[in-house]
Amino acid sequence: MKPVLIPSLLAIALSLPASAAAPPYTSAAPIAYMEDLSSGAVLYDKGADTKMPPASMAKMMTVMVVFDLIQSGKLKLDQKFQVRPETWRKWHGPEAGSTMFLETGEMVSVDDLLQGVVTLSGNDACVVLAEGIAGTEEAFVARMNARAKELGLKNSNFGTSNGWPDEGRSYVTARDLVKLAKATIETHPKLYKQYYARPNFVRTLSDGKVIDQANRDPLLGRIPGADGLKTGHTEEAGYGFTGSAVQNNRRIVMVVAGLDSFNGRIEESVKFIDWGFKAWSSMPIVAAGKRVQTAEVQLGSDGEVGLIAPRDIAVTLPTGASANMKVSVVYNGPIKAPIKKGDHIADIVVTTPDTPPQTMPLVAENDVAEAGFFGRAWAGLLSIFGA
Repeated sequence: MKPVLIPSLLAIALSLPASAAAPPYTSAAPIAYMEDLSSGAVLYDKGADTKMPPASMAKMMTVMVVFDLIQSGKLKLDQKFQVRPETWRKWHGPEAGSTMFLETGEMVSVDDLLQGVVTLSGNDACVVLAEGIAGTEEAFVARMNARAKELGLKNSNFGTSNGWPDEGRSYVTARDLVKLAKATIETHPKLYKQYYARPNFVRTLSDGKVIDQANRDPLLGRIPGADGLKTGHTEEAGYGFTGSAVQNNRRIVMVVAGLDSFNGRIEESVKFIDWGFKAWSSMPIVAAGKRVQTAEVQLGSDGEVGLIAPRDIAVTLPTGASANMKVSVVYNGPIKAPIKKGDHIADIVVTTPDTPPQTMPLVAENDVAEAGFFGRAWAGLLSIFGA
């Protein structure tokens, strides 16, 4: 990577007083991890890279694959899948865990199945979706793992669509779950908003019985701005939760795992994310659309391209504190043409005394086409003679 310092921001940073210490917190969870997505800051890390069974938090990947298909137009919300008799036999009754009470032979819409997965954590809904989309659950799981690889989930693997215990084939880490949550929120903002914050789901069975099941998300109704994501529980995994909330334009994503009770999960999740919002604050450093630096372009119609902030960029600091910050721009340079306006081609990296580096994207200010034949030839001559 090629580092470039930003003089204007650096001058501001050097004029600020030293930072206070990072605010203390001791999580009751064996594994706990928190990121401020608005800045990229890691606010808490207790076993972030420890492999663990995902339980129903695996359903986040099932939903991600389904959202991808919907966004690409390959799957419709009103499309219906039939509940196979063998699927119903396996995934109904008390031994099947959470269900949406699907009935054998029933035709169920993708919309209802998604609500069954996200809101109710329905194991039956996951498998019906998987079989309806890919023919078999195994084929769908292969898609889950392919998508996980694309997202850079380096320490995760999925063996089922619903996170049911599978002798260790399924495992995740807290850091990977946050990456998955971030990708879901940023890649599918409309679908995320549509499905992940519903407080309950009401379903009418063929005999007229109405079933109203509540969302188990421990943050909903307890933390302002809470809007997802997924709980999980098995005897092996304990009680876990991947959650997110937005307050004052800051989005925090957190994971707790390995807790020993349902109520303990509620208490720790609420306490943890409340600490994240109150003990840490956001300090704006670059406004959306502002040019931060320029980057050298190789074999392009222009020799450089502006690097701009695609959104307001802020650094996360302990509440009430300022910090000596080092601000730099990094990119693989020179950047090869062609470049499209809005391409993510660089990052702004902020380091402070109390947080790991906070990394946020910078994008191309404008298009840069490839140089023509004579331009490429001239560039070649310059490289030969060291110009």
